[in-house]
Amino acid sequence: MIGEKIQPSGVNSMHLESPEIQLPKSAETVYTFLSQPDNFGPLMPSNTSKFEVLDEKTFVFALSGMPEIKLRFKEGTPFQEVVLGAASDKLPFELKAHIQQTAAEQSQVKLTFDGDLNPMMAMMIQGPLNSFLKALVENLSKVLG
Repeated sequence: MIGEKIQPSGVNSMHLESPEIQLPKSAETVYTFLSQPDNFGPLMPSNTSKFEVLDEKTFVFALSGMPEIKLRFKEGTPFQEVVLGAASDKLPFELKAHIQQTAAEQSQVKLTFDGDLNPMMAMMIQGPLNSFLKALVENLSKVLG
């Protein structure tokens, strides 16, 4: 089929979404905040065992009992979307922040995870990933709220 994504054998596409939150900040403020790797430190869940900014576009983090994950700012649509991607091809995924201006100084934000994972890996990490996304938006609400 034209436009259909062909998956390697044994790989499934996984899509997860965080709860949507309202922030008393403009979409520009939220976009600027999420475009800077060092701002992700305060957003990490309490079970984070490592967080380190590697350069102006990349950071690495680890949750207790999980391997390190290196994220790199891939692209952005100013004031609407920030896209972070895995810096390694071993586990291809994207973490996106969807930002929508709802009033002069108010916006709503939702995070999504999209990755191509084998079924066993997907089953193992779905729960921790959902918890991770939820913790990120809850902490974003605390930091920018």
